[in-house]
Amino acid sequence: MNTNQDVMTPVATFAGRAVALFGLGGSGLATARALLAGGADVTAFDDNAASRERAEAAGVSVADLRDADWKNFAALILSPGVPLTHPEPHWTVKLAQAAGVPVIGDIELFCRERAARAPQAPFIAITGTNGKSTTTALIAHLLTHAGREVALGGNIGTAILSLPPPDMGRVHVVECSSYQIDLAPSLNPTVGVFLNVTPDHLDRHGDMTRYAAVKERLVAGAGTAVIAVEDDWTRAVAARLEAAGKPVERVRSDAPEADGWSCEGTQLLRHGVVFADLAGSSSLRGRHNAQNALAASAAVAALGVDLAVIAAGLATFPGLAHRMEQLARRGHVVFINDSKATNADSVEKALAAFPSGVFWIAGGKPKVGGIAALNGLFARISKAYLIGEATESFAATLDGKVEYARCGALDQALAAAADDAVASGLPEAVVLLSPACASFDQYPNFEARGDHFRRLVAAWLAAHPG
Repeated sequence: MNTNQDVMTPVATFAGRAVALFGLGGSGLATARALLAGGADVTAFDDNAASRERAEAAGVSVADLRDADWKNFAALILSPGVPLTHPEPHWTVKLAQAAGVPVIGDIELFCRERAARAPQAPFIAITGTNGKSTTTALIAHLLTHAGREVALGGNIGTAILSLPPPDMGRVHVVECSSYQIDLAPSLNPTVGVFLNVTPDHLDRHGDMTRYAAVKERLVAGAGTAVIAVEDDWTRAVAARLEAAGKPVERVRSDAPEADGWSCEGTQLLRHGVVFADLAGSSSLRGRHNAQNALAASAAVAALGVDLAVIAAGLATFPGLAHRMEQLARRGHVVFINDSKATNADSVEKALAAFPSGVFWIAGGKPKVGGIAALNGLFARISKAYLIGEATESFAATLDGKVEYARCGALDQALAAAADDAVASGLPEAVVLLSPACASFDQYPNFEARGDHFRRLVAAWLAAHPG
């Protein structure tokens, strides 16, 4: 996080007013600093003592909000990681609602600041259950390639208020989670990108209808909506916006889209005309990445970037760590780090990218539904290597369908998978870490799991030269 107040968005829209803030992690602390820089009177709190100490050291006033006089607050700024509605509102939310105090988040603060400073400043916001980080990074890459100044942040990493302020000469490219959208009632990007909706985070949203409705708000307020119309939820959203007369760019990677953006194999088309080809791209492999590339292309085209410039930018995209990241190739063996694939829907996209010869490392802390939905892709798997808490449940699903080994930990799984891939003699053997699980049984997060895999692959390659 950048602590230089010259490189942030000071929130002047609350100047001279008192605000409550709960949640002092990375984005929460950045929000507190931005509010203070804009002249607000901030009272902050966090259940974690270490977070409170960091905030106090940074000059933030910390006090237990249970004891506060909520009538004095103009708003409660809530961390997106704190429950707003489900399974029940957080205690700060209940106190705010009882006092009639609005509950908002850092994305909303940015939107209000943009409205006050530069309401036409270019702003692209991206959401979707899967693929949003890759699409966000790709949009930023394409704009940078086109010579635009880009501020990249949001759910992808850098807190939005740690970015420089909105400006006509700068494009903000911001990944938005459903939690962040839920706290941003005036979200109105120049371009909104909506990729997909599959079951996730239902513990925080209650059911799929509410989850999809929260996601829809990102494109409902956009100047141009880019929507990948490949599931019932997104198709319904596109139809509603079109019926309301709003500009919609339709994206499809699974079928032709004569009046929108689509693909044929690795070729990308706009209005039925080829403008780019992803053949040979190791960072945009598979149909799901074709969807990401189409959505990113549509988004930057809406800001006036030429298709030829887009095509050249697609060819130089390096990809994101832990998302179908090609770590190495040794002869006929390819090592892919897809640690971000924490559910079956993500793994389905990874397996679909390879016709056969997959030596699949899976497991961790299981999610509801397990891997039964992947049954149609089991034929692509040469062998599975199971780790973590999900081992027995995954073994039961694979039994009699896919050969598997119980490996326990990632180091054993990588060694076994790599040796089997080398011995397979296949034209291409893919050692794929795509866990279909959260990491929390063995790692603090998916990044730590993917980083460990990267180190293990490097060590294996060093031990097997030539």
